Amino acid sequence: MAFEPLYQSIIGIARAMFFAQGLRIELTGEKNFPKTGGAVVVINHTGYMDFVYAGVPAREYKRFIRFMAKKEVFDHKIAGPIMRNLRHIPVDRTGGGDAYAAAVEALRRGELIGVFPEATISRSFEIKGFKTGGARMAQEAGVPILPVTIWGSQRVWSKGLPKNMVRPSVPILIDTAEPVYVTGDPAEFMENLRESMQANLERLQDRYVELAGPYPQDASWVPRRLGGSAPTLEEANVLDEAEHQARMEKKQRSLGDKRGESAGSGDSQSGPTTGNDGGEAR
Repeated sequence: MAFEPLYQSIIGIARAMFFAQGLRIELTGEKNFPKTGGAVVVINHTGYMDFVYAGVPAREYKRFIRFMAKKEVFDHKIAGPIMRNLRHIPVDRTGGGDAYAAAVEALRRGELIGVFPEATISRSFEIKGFKTGGARMAQEAGVPILPVTIWGSQRVWSKGLPKNMVRPSVPILIDTAEPVYVTGDPAEFMENLRESMQANLERLQDRYVELAGPYPQDASWVPRRLGGSAPTLEEANVLDEAEHQARMEKKQRSLGDKRGESAGSGDSQSGPTTGNDGGEAR
């Protein structure tokens, strides 16, 4: 194990935070993490702290996970240097080719690369459709997929729910399934993986009842299937699409304002716009 003082310090802080919050973290399958060698760690996404919880079972063999994160985080004057020191990988959402290549190279060096194939938090607290990038990276690098399923993190901090970071005192269940190599079509593989992880999620949800009692009816953190008031998967997809459209429209308005300012200044360097405006990878 390489000595990484900053990463190890952050892990120590996280463990202290778990204790202070009264979290009851229960691991299953943690020995499925490889002692050495690369793997793509595929994680479901129900809360903002999932990247922290997903790293817990990796410590069974003192491993670190390098996450793929949006480039804007790396541009931050405080978070950026930390992210680079931890060797996470920046993703430019307008053109992620460089991030993909960097991830494949890291996998070949024996790193664990963490991905959230749902691409965003699932408001339904069921597992959304998976993107195929993780499978393609694993296939190209010749490493396995390691499925990690988390349940309970939405009770700490999630999209559309009140933040409960002070003393949530709730169970967080984390299951690591056996590693599997990608075969055949990546899209078909990822759909089969999604179904398998949904089955694992439902098993964790049953275990949660054993630890914390029945799910409260109409609770916003409980899936509709279990009697809660969270959106269904279909309703959540509609909300996500509306949010995406609003974000794209805001971005277009911002670009329009900048172009207007440039034109108004009489900048002779300004030329016709192209598909590469806005930082798209060439």
